[in-house]
Order: sequence, then C-alpha cells, then structure tokens
Amino acid sequence: MRHLEQSLYDLSTYIEYADQSNNSVSSVNVGWHIEHALLVIIKIIATVCKSDANQYKWKFNFSRTIAFTLYRFPRGIGKAPDIVKPSQKDKTDFQALFSEARLSVEALKKVAHHQFFLHPIFGNLNRKNTFTMLDIHTKHHIAIIKDIIASKN
Repeated sequence: MRHLEQSLYDLSTYIEYADQSNNSVSSVNVGWHIEHALLVIIKIIATVCKSDANQYKWKFNFSRTIAFTLYRFPRGIGKAPDIVKPSQKDKTDFQALFSEARLSVEALKKVAHHQFFLHPIFGNLNRKNTFTMLDIHTKHHIAIIKDIIASKN
C-alpha cells in the first residue's frame, strides 16, 4: 500500500517534464506516461471496488509470478487498452487526476481482501496483488520517464 503511495508521489515530481519526449525511448511524451499510469490506477481500482469477492478464484499464473518476483515488467511487450490511453486532446489536469488516484488508493485499502481485478496477462488479482501490480506498473512508467528526461540532459 505504502509503496504505491510513494510511487504516486514520485510520479508527481515529473509533471514539469510533461512535454518532453524522445522517440528513441518512447513514441509518446512524459505527460502521456503520467496520465496513463494515473488512469490505470483509477480504472483498475474502480473495477476492484465493483467486484464480487465471492467470484474470486486463485489460479497459479507463471507471468504474474515472474513479474511480481522481479518486481518489474519488460518494456515494449504490453499494449495499453483504449480505456487507459490518454486522449491528449486537451491540456491534462494532472492535479485533478492525482487527487482522483489518491482517493482511489484510499478506496482500495477498504475493499474486501478477495475483491479483484481480472488482468489480461496476470489473471485474477485480489486486493494485495492489485496494489503490487499497480506499484510495479507505476514504477515501470517512472523508469521510462527517467530515460526520456535523461536523454535530454
């Protein structure tokens, strides 16, 4: 739980770099990565909050085991679903998104242990595993952001 909260804080420190980009690192700019990470947190937690804990079924998942053990995701493998792709039509209100994400994290703390999210690669993620996945995902995008920024200095 605290790891995700720290990652959210860390992510917020990159807002000033939102317009920076480097196509050799990523085809999208820093702002896209920030907004995407926040949308993932908000949308996944909303799904967990609506889930029925009685429907949760644990099943071994090799990909989840590897990612959670290494505490990282490989780059360039996953594709963001449309629901968590930033629109980038208007200037993003990052402060509003960060506020919503923080409220979502607080809501996730209060759900039943077996409320869950069905991840397309990792299968059913209960509350604890959802926190872990969201933290790894956020750190994944922070690493990309750092590489974009470092390439400009």
